Amino acid sequence: MYLSNPMILQRLIAVPFLVLGAWCLLLPGMVETLTLRPEHQMNTTASRLFIGCFGAQAVLSGLFAFFSRFTRTTFLVYGVALLPFFWFNYYFVFAEPVFNGWLALDFGANVVMLALCVQGWRVTPPEK
Repeated sequence: MYLSNPMILQRLIAVPFLVLGAWCLLLPGMVETLTLRPEHQMNTTASRLFIGCFGAQAVLSGLFAFFSRFTRTTFLVYGVALLPFFWFNYYFVFAEPVFNGWLALDFGANVVMLALCVQGWRVTPPEK
């Protein structure tokens, strides 16, 4: 029932952006320590600033997803826009290991958001 309501689906898409983004924004030092391999940790004011800025952008994206009204096309475009993040997750964990296993949080969130986009596209009526 809930997964047939486009508004609920889009708000569920917003949750990872809001939660993980707030984590980066409010606790950037923790994010750096937990997610980056030790040889890539700088633990400087600048590195915390960059992680915080990334978090602020994610929160902003989450707010847009939460308060906008998605159309069928929005679900489609959002889902397609998520695809490069899977390459990013793979590349920076396995090919060029910068992140550690904690990046599985991001990968899992992307899988869930992609599934929600597919479901949203399916249940949202076409635009007229």
